[in-house]
Formats: sequence, C-alpha cells, structure tokens
Amino acid sequence: MSKPTILIIEDEKKIARVLELELEYEGYEVTKAHDGMEGLRLFREREWDLLLLDIMLPGLSGTDLLKRIRTGGGNTPVIMLTAKDAVDDKVTSLDLGANDYVTKPFDIEELLARVRVALRSHHTSPKEDGMQIADLIVNEKKHEAWRGDDLIELTAKEFSLLVYLLKNKRQVLNREQLLEGVWGYDYYGDTNIVDVYIRYLRNKMDKNYEPKLIHTVRGVGYVLKDPQ
Repeated sequence: MSKPTILIIEDEKKIARVLELELEYEGYEVTKAHDGMEGLRLFREREWDLLLLDIMLPGLSGTDLLKRIRTGGGNTPVIMLTAKDAVDDKVTSLDLGANDYVTKPFDIEELLARVRVALRSHHTSPKEDGMQIADLIVNEKKHEAWRGDDLIELTAKEFSLLVYLLKNKRQVLNREQLLEGVWGYDYYGDTNIVDVYIRYLRNKMDKNYEPKLIHTVRGVGYVLKDPQ
C-alpha cells in the first residue's frame, strides 16, 4: 500500500523541516515548498492526500493559493497553518474551502491527530453515499470521483458532466441533452463544448483504466456504461 502524500507549503524553513521529520516518522511521504508559487506548481504536478498550508507566504498568499485550488475543482484536504489567530482569518480560510485550521505555535501531537482525521475523512468518504459503475465511484456531496483506489482530480464542470452521465448511466444522451443537463437551458454557445469536455473526462478517468466507461454512439451522442 502506498504512503499517504502530504505537501507542506511553509516559508519558515525550520518549521517546515520539523513538520517534514515528524510526518515522515509517522509514515507519510512529504514534500516541502517555501513560497506560494512554488507550492502551487508542486500541487499541480501530482495528486496529494493532504496539504498543510501557511497563510502568510511570499509570492502567493495561502488564501489566494487555496482559492485557486478550490476554484479549479480541487478537493484535496487542506489544513491551514498560521501565526494569526484572528477570527476573520479563520472564517475566511474555512469559507474558501479549508478543512481545518491550526494556529502557531501548535502542539505537534495535536497537529498529527488533525492530519489523521483529515486523511481518514478523505479516503473513507467515496465509499459512503457514492454512485457506482464498475470501479468508478462518485460522491456528489464530497465532490470526489475515484477509479479503484485512485482519486481523479476534476474541474467543477468536468465533475458535473460525470455526475450527469452517471445519473443517466446506460442511457445514450445526445449533445442537446448534455448541454441542458450540465450547462443549463440558457446556454447559447457551441454544442462542440460537449465533445471537448467528454475528451477531458476520458483523458482523466478512462485513458489509463479498464474497462472504458464513456462510449460514443455515432450520430447520436454518448453513454456511460460498463461494456462487460
């Protein structure tokens, strides 16, 4: 079983190093970044099980980085780390999608406990209240999609399209139906947008997996089904 992956984005190098050593001792795979832009780059390079994010960062603040992650549809658990203890900072972080908030200086045992809670919640949620076909599990409430043990990172629109296909699994849907169901009745753009997002979904959740679940019915549209 692979180790849970944790990305630490903390500009105080001594604190980052202490966190790294403690987390590695607990059996986690840890990577560090010391400014916001470097952290964003590392975050986008792979999937992470947890992000420990400082608010006061050079280059790009922790709250701005969190905003970019959540706007892009990312649902990686985030624990904010900061010397600030003002209520408005906590509220802002939680409103932006942080899962937890720890004020420095913090007790390392408490932080490790919060890490375990965040990881446990993240990995057990898709099996609960999830829609499923083959090894694809989608939890609409948690905004999570899994193929087997792999969490698939989707944008908000990609996720909405997948949910709509799954709710209508084994039914062939034409472009107009998909446009109305996902983009809304008032969408007046090019219907080719459906083909574009179907391609995005296939690249993320079908390309490297078997069986293939999204199928094209020539001259009609698309269907989500297990061919077996």
